[in-house]
Amino acid sequence: MPSFSSSARSSMLTRLPVARLAFRPFFLLAALFSVVAMIVWLAFWHGDILLRPHGGLLFWHQHEMLFGFAAAVVAGFLLTAVQNWTGLPSLKGGPLLGLVGLWLAGRALMAFPLGLPTWLPVLVDLAFLPLVAVVMAHLVVRARRWRNLIFLPALTLLVIANLGMHLGVMNGDAELIRQSAYLAVLLVTLLMVVVGGRVIAMFTANRLGRPKPDPIPALERLTLGSTLAVVVAQLLVMLTVPLSGTLMAVLMGLAALSNAVRLARWGGLYSWREPLLWGLHGSYAFIPLGLAMWALAALGVFRADLAVHALTVGGMGTMMLAMMSRVSLGHTARPIRTLPGIGVALGLMLAAAVVRSPVLAFFPQISHWTYSLGILFWCLAYAIFLFHYTGPLLSPRADGQDG
Repeated sequence: MPSFSSSARSSMLTRLPVARLAFRPFFLLAALFSVVAMIVWLAFWHGDILLRPHGGLLFWHQHEMLFGFAAAVVAGFLLTAVQNWTGLPSLKGGPLLGLVGLWLAGRALMAFPLGLPTWLPVLVDLAFLPLVAVVMAHLVVRARRWRNLIFLPALTLLVIANLGMHLGVMNGDAELIRQSAYLAVLLVTLLMVVVGGRVIAMFTANRLGRPKPDPIPALERLTLGSTLAVVVAQLLVMLTVPLSGTLMAVLMGLAALSNAVRLARWGGLYSWREPLLWGLHGSYAFIPLGLAMWALAALGVFRADLAVHALTVGGMGTMMLAMMSRVSLGHTARPIRTLPGIGVALGLMLAAAVVRSPVLAFFPQISHWTYSLGILFWCLAYAIFLFHYTGPLLSPRADGQDG
């Protein structure tokens, strides 16, 4: 009887639409969490303290946008995509909801430490990405799809970056926090370069009926290799290995140039009628822009955080919104079309990145207003996503199939 009850409960959980594939709960919760987190951050900039989180509000904002919001989107995307890559069923039902519960527990303990021992929120938060990596590794190895192993070292390094941020808080080491956060930003950038290279040119060619440009092997190797070199260099910096600003500038400049040339070949100029396409091209454009700005920052031209926000708001935030909007339609068997307002949402994200990064680089005296505008644009963009996609993400597939 206990085994029957357990089996029935598991079957019931699997039938819940939100528990059928990882993109459903993680995309929904990531979007909602980002809006709430940004509202708290906006209140802080206007003098209202709505939260007294673990590590303080500055640390919380940096950490939670990377390891709360972005980690949830990455998990939802990878744990969904790995099913297509391997042909094997991915996490669903009770185990998926358990992973979601772990992510939620991490967010709750980071926001409301409640006087608990410091190690407890740290341990709960750190446990999430290793479990995602274990599920990925299990399916990739079983299917022998070795090409997709590239995501596993990236996830491992994300765990190391997360640990570095926590150790920085525990030891009062602001530099370790900063360099660990930079490593996380560059790792997510590397993931965007890998995923963008796989899908953006293909999506563009398929939707517009144009021939897909053949990859240039030397350019692909240079792009991925130089972006990976930037990540490795930042890892060394985090580990206190001294690297010159000139070396970092050269590596980032090379990565910026190769990514720009790569993007130029994908036909983005023809995608202006399709927001789900130009949103992807526009977000990818912030990768070379952010890396170029970071190269200049390494030479002392301006602050590195301006380059970081080009990558996080323009690259990460916009590409994740565009990908979630597309994936959520395709995997719920709905027509892949731009829903009303999604083009506005993507435009708001790109505008947020422009005012928070290049505009602020030229007009630093208006930082208070650019911060506020950027936050409001983000909140409006992801609120539009939630308005359109909460229903589909919580509903069965339109064709009645599983997933």
